[in-house]
Amino acid sequence: MVAEPADPVVARLCRLCERAVSSLSAVGAGLSVVAQNNQFSLLAAADPASERLEELQLVLGEGPCIDAAAARRPALIADLGQVEPTRWPVYADAVRDAGIGAIFAFPLQIGAAQLGVLDLFRAEPGPLSGSELRHAFDLADEAVTILLDGQEQRSAKRSSDDVMAGPVELFQAQGMVMIQVGGTLTEAMARIRAHAYAEDRRLIDVAREILGHDLRFDSDQ
Repeated sequence: MVAEPADPVVARLCRLCERAVSSLSAVGAGLSVVAQNNQFSLLAAADPASERLEELQLVLGEGPCIDAAAARRPALIADLGQVEPTRWPVYADAVRDAGIGAIFAFPLQIGAAQLGVLDLFRAEPGPLSGSELRHAFDLADEAVTILLDGQEQRSAKRSSDDVMAGPVELFQAQGMVMIQVGGTLTEAMARIRAHAYAEDRRLIDVAREILGHDLRFDSDQ
């Protein structure tokens, strides 16, 4: 039995990958995050085999994970046997040799903020059904929430000097972003949190930049 990761965020994401495997008839699932320099790093996987499949994409710089992040839309590869040899010249053969017939990659993002990618590996070729696709999107949304929650907790630990000022300024910034994007307060906060995560910054610092008119969000971000 594999020990649970010490980091609570990683542990939650590993459990999410495990649920993805069991609920979507898959043999593996992995999640990679995007750093500020657009470099990927493996964060969570359902098991060691999934970890190897996920990490291989990052080592080679090719695969559905890379494509989904670059295009900012899912890469749904229902049959790896139909992939053009020039698309992933090394990765496709490697995963087929590992017994994988299909891969589905879902970008984790809010607006312009790119957080990472959730990958699902299946042994048999074939597309996801409508209900399976909806469930996969729900899992991707849950992964985004876990990542943002983790960033917010780290931000809070670094922000003891802003305990009193923080909430007021954050609420003010939230109202400004709501008007900018033409959405709800919830959507505005999600944009702020996603930007803070992507830039590895404290929420209070992002809020102050918004209030100072040094940062604004567009409705199409």
